[in-house]
Amino acid sequence: MLQRIGRCRVDRAKVAALAEEQLDWRFKALPAAAHGLTARQFLATEPVLAQFPTPLLTLDQGALAHNLRTMADWCAAAGVRLAPHGKTTMAPALWQAQLDAGAWGITLANLAQLRVARAFGVRRLLLANALLDPAGLRWAAAELAADPGFEFTCWADSPAAVGQMGAALTGAGRPIDVLVELGGPGGRTGARDQEAALATARAIAATPGLRLAGVGGYEGALAHDAGPDGLAVVEAYLERLVALHARIAADRLYDGTGPVLLSAGGSAYFDQVARVLGAVPDTVTVLRSGAYLIHDSGFYQGISPLARGGGPAPLRTAMHGWARVASRPEPGLALLDGGKRDFPYDEGLPTVQRTREGRALTGTVTALNDQHAFLRDSGAELGEVVRLGLSHPCTAFDKWTLIPVLDDADAAGPRVVDLVRTFF
Repeated sequence: MLQRIGRCRVDRAKVAALAEEQLDWRFKALPAAAHGLTARQFLATEPVLAQFPTPLLTLDQGALAHNLRTMADWCAAAGVRLAPHGKTTMAPALWQAQLDAGAWGITLANLAQLRVARAFGVRRLLLANALLDPAGLRWAAAELAADPGFEFTCWADSPAAVGQMGAALTGAGRPIDVLVELGGPGGRTGARDQEAALATARAIAATPGLRLAGVGGYEGALAHDAGPDGLAVVEAYLERLVALHARIAADRLYDGTGPVLLSAGGSAYFDQVARVLGAVPDTVTVLRSGAYLIHDSGFYQGISPLARGGGPAPLRTAMHGWARVASRPEPGLALLDGGKRDFPYDEGLPTVQRTREGRALTGTVTALNDQHAFLRDSGAELGEVVRLGLSHPCTAFDKWTLIPVLDDADAAGPRVVDLVRTFF
């Protein structure tokens, strides 16, 4: 019987080996002085932020530690499990930190991400999607067969999808655990009504090579703010998840060989998810919040439960952009040397905070080109480095293969104390 409740492990030696990777021109964040050194050797030189070229994305050590502890404590108090969405960072070292803090597993979104996680030995993975690629299904089955300690769960939202999965897994050994995905009108994937979801559950339960493990979904595609209407939409959706689970249980479709999982919860409404799903007896509620570790200065700052009053210790932004004033071509306009290739912009443009040396700034970023930001009405001078607040960590990390970690982003002369490797 698979318990799937104990602590998830990662291959710590493989994560530690990242410190021995040789640094060179492939990593745009680094100064030329780092080339030829390993990450460990470069950090031993005690580099400071002023040595690094612009544009640049950095993390803040203190904010990371605070957010990690805050979310772990919140989940423990709420009685729910956390499988943070690893696609946010695609950084095995940060996954390890989340697992060390008590995370139940790691969530991912596609096959390529799963392979990264398995390369670093993550033992419990939740794919918040259907896996229909036949080669991918056979790969997952082979991973399960080769490693008795590996646990893998994915989704399905239609009997047709279940049929394709079963066909690809003919003759497989250990079954793949599957959650029935319930969606909603205007949402992403997921069965659109209870009857379609129940038919999917019956198909999973009847298919060799698959095991019905519970119910899952994503409420964040149905609401986009924390106003009364948005919260009501999320509440109603979560109640539909509970009702679906009740019908599956009444039909005795669960086989009793493992815990029943109820999974929802992005980074915006996990308080509602914990309250509604966490009240269902004889189940394990698994949140998938991923942005909490980095947080931001924009979208999540306004919508996260741990930023809008849902806990005693608000999350702190752990990422900043840094860009230099490269041109002052006309009065009231400065061009920064960082743009869409460097900073996120899908959930709001960067905001101006201060210079690298700590001087307060005003002004507004009004547009981004590929490699430039248009900064209006600012006192930033030619050659000065500007610190930017950023919105949406998921589309910040994917632009950087190596990210410096500062001891304190608010200090006058921050030191670089770590380098985080990403794999997108």
